[in-house]
Amino acid sequence: MSDRKQKRFDGRFPEELRPSEILWDPMGFALSSVIISTGKTSVICSVCIEEGVPRWRKGSNQGWLSAEYRLLPGSTPQRQQRELLKLSGRTQEIQRLIGRSLRAVIDMNALGERTVLIDCDVIQADAGTRTAAITGAWIALSRGFDRLISKGVLTKQPLQDQVAAVSVGMVGGDVLLDLDYSEDSRADIDLNVVMAADGRFLELQGTAEGAPFSRQQLNTMLDVAEPGLKDLHAIQKAFLDR
Repeated sequence: MSDRKQKRFDGRFPEELRPSEILWDPMGFALSSVIISTGKTSVICSVCIEEGVPRWRKGSNQGWLSAEYRLLPGSTPQRQQRELLKLSGRTQEIQRLIGRSLRAVIDMNALGERTVLIDCDVIQADAGTRTAAITGAWIALSRGFDRLISKGVLTKQPLQDQVAAVSVGMVGGDVLLDLDYSEDSRADIDLNVVMAADGRFLELQGTAEGAPFSRQQLNTMLDVAEPGLKDLHAIQKAFLDR
């Protein structure tokens, strides 16, 4: 792994997150919304709620959460075509990941028969869009639930833990945290890690872009990811406490 003193192209150390910025409520009609920026990646995460649940959930007195994810047309160097009638496999995979990650920490009984709709729209993509979407969506969701409690719609906070996500990869033999596109495009191993604040992992998505990787390499990447995720949990909490 890289010497701690060796800096990356953007000046960060190998185990350093990109600078984060979070802006409240860019979408005034949503229950809650944020723009989360990590380096040059920016994602709008919004929360809406509807009475009722999918047909298969009716009568359970439990709620549901569904997530949608899109790259906006001007979010990449070459304009993205809008995905309307048919979603790409990548889009479906990412929105399922976002939904699973958030549902894992929600008490669905506390929601009653209501559906929470999460929309994550990428304004600018410089790698790490799915991880930024999860981290930002959790913030918007927490504030949205607080607002429902204050209105008397909910009687208690359905969120049972925090959730944040980050990428970690091996580039030229070095383990790097929170890859930007210049690093992600050259990575030999790419791993997305979703973790709750209590240290349990919700999801690991790892890919060997070339040769297979070992258990030792996986453990090393997780050892780098975990402190970064704890930092993201602290950023989430500090932002909500403002």
